[in-house]
Amino acid sequence: MADLRDEPSGAEKHGVVTTQPTAEATPPPVVPERGAPPPPTGVLGLLVREQSIIVPLVAVVAALLIGGILIRAQGVNPTYAYQTLFTYSFLTADGLQGTFEKMVPLILCGLAVVIPLRVGLFNIGAQGQLMAGAIAAAATAHAVREAPGVIVAVIAMVAGILAGAMWASIAGALKASRGVHEVISTIMLNSIAAGLIDYLVNGPLKDPSSAYPASYPAPDASRFVPLGVVPIGLPIALVLAVLVAWMLRRTTLGFQFETIGRNRHAASYAGIKLSGMIVLAMAIAGGLAGLAGSVEYLEIDPYRYQDGIAGSLGFDGITIALLARSNPLGTIPAALLVGALRAGSSNLMFNTGIQPEIVDMLLAITLLLVSLPIIAKLLFRRHTAKSSALASSWGS
Repeated sequence: MADLRDEPSGAEKHGVVTTQPTAEATPPPVVPERGAPPPPTGVLGLLVREQSIIVPLVAVVAALLIGGILIRAQGVNPTYAYQTLFTYSFLTADGLQGTFEKMVPLILCGLAVVIPLRVGLFNIGAQGQLMAGAIAAAATAHAVREAPGVIVAVIAMVAGILAGAMWASIAGALKASRGVHEVISTIMLNSIAAGLIDYLVNGPLKDPSSAYPASYPAPDASRFVPLGVVPIGLPIALVLAVLVAWMLRRTTLGFQFETIGRNRHAASYAGIKLSGMIVLAMAIAGGLAGLAGSVEYLEIDPYRYQDGIAGSLGFDGITIALLARSNPLGTIPAALLVGALRAGSSNLMFNTGIQPEIVDMLLAITLLLVSLPIIAKLLFRRHTAKSSALASSWGS
């Protein structure tokens, strides 16, 4: 009879050697790398450790200050302007409902950018993916309009998810198979989606009773009726943000995404199929953006696809993701802020005479400032690597 103690374990069969720690074993002391600067302490250390929270806050405050200067240049008191904007967005029923309605697609589009970022990809195509989801929802809702309202709504959302996933998968497949940079492909796909959908709403999907290019409206029974000031889509978006955070932190798929994002070579060496994971990450992201489009179709009056339904929601998703520092849960407060700015922009114009484009400017400044640490890291990565190599060579 063979001695079972000599039988190699499953890990040893695959070339992985594991050791069991003993009671006397203690972890070795952490020795700082030769030539590396000591970790910062005090206030500077706190800023470095909590930069994921501090950087977005500083960016928002700085953007509001710069915006205040420009508002003052227009002859309006900045304090009064901001008070008018946020009072309407948070302290009135119509404004609060508008803020929550904006939050839904902003959270979903933010997640559509966050997931690829965790894999090392930059999805600029949430705008086109949202539009694809919205037109797919409009087409399927009209096709099954005789079904019960709940069934129509579910089918429309599923169609939106599939359409967005398919549209994003094109960029993922190009990246995985031909190495086409996802920024270029997703930007081009945005333009292709806009042109294709413009043809559809002026041709096969145009509602003959509409005076302007638009799809058939969603059946009355399938439309999302808000619960007071809370739209139906908001709980869906919040649950998905939590699920995405759980997936990235607690599942094998999330671990694979994180591994690829941190080091593709190590991920490939570990047996992770990079091409499949890239396509899957883009498909999940596109599905979330497509869901945002289908929810907009079912939730926002006039309940039909028409020019401008997407607005800048897909592009705002980039701001949301960067403000959230690629944290799925961080998309919620980021979407709340951006949603309040978007919802209150019209009221700001009516009460102060300031053009609503001031909100676009605030978001652009915020995006620029919150991106500075990332840009600096990319710009100085090579310089830092050279400095570390020089220090090691002199110290050896």
